[in-house]
Amino acid sequence: MAKKLTKSATLSALSAKTGLSKKQVGQVIDELVALSYKEAKNAFTIPGLGKLVLVNRKARLGRNPATGATIQIPAKRVVKFRIAKAAKDAILG
Repeated sequence: MAKKLTKSATLSALSAKTGLSKKQVGQVIDELVALSYKEAKNAFTIPGLGKLVLVNRKARLGRNPATGATIQIPAKRVVKFRIAKAAKDAILG
């Protein structure tokens, strides 16, 4: 199995591809992340990769796996990342 790409390796690869310095690439990534956090409630899209969306989950009944007892799971808001079709096709073939 291949190693995970670290932040440093990602910055190096993007720096080599774009001709920008690692510091500049790091700043771009940091700004992209900050913008995605700020705009997630309005559905933040990265074209070709996917979309961050807020989803309201309904309250539901669940089961405690240790005891088997039925429990009430409250409603909550969660963040989901929906992968774009182009990304799925490129990764899965």
